[in-house]
Amino acid sequence: IDPVLPEEITFIHSEQLYEMYPDLSPKERENKIAEKHGAVFIIGIGYDLPDGKPHDLRAPDYDDWSTETVEGYRGLNGDIIVWNEILECAVELTSMGIRVDKTELMTQLELTDKLEDAELLFHRRLLNEELPSSMGGGIGQSRTAMQLLRKAHIGEVQSAIWPGEMVDHCRRSGIQLI
Repeated sequence: IDPVLPEEITFIHSEQLYEMYPDLSPKERENKIAEKHGAVFIIGIGYDLPDGKPHDLRAPDYDDWSTETVEGYRGLNGDIIVWNEILECAVELTSMGIRVDKTELMTQLELTDKLEDAELLFHRRLLNEELPSSMGGGIGQSRTAMQLLRKAHIGEVQSAIWPGEMVDHCRRSGIQLI
């Protein structure tokens, strides 16, 4: 299998991406930048962009998407997005970031109008500083396998029960589900 990913990943903030393509939807912006560069890390996903909407929704109690960083941008998180030649679209392989601390948890609960969640066990423990600061993320294993093996359907890399119409469509398209 020949490599299709670039040697280096391009880093861009979601607000910079918005400024480049303000008339496109977030998914369309991801498609443009991923097709152009092959692989990008989009920083700062969750905070409102100039149009008043976030690039994508993020939970208030997970990654820190509200801390101000350089040049007035916000967010200590992001997604690795790659161009998938088979599907001809951008695909998110992983999401990662610095986790919220007590200050940012309260800020993000307020921004998302979920202050009542501060009473939940995890939130209380974080607010009482009983939990350490951390970072984390998740890898979309099936999407990564699809990308590396150049597969068109998740059923080619992950077993599942599919509706009959889906099985028939895949069979007609030459896609072998496992």
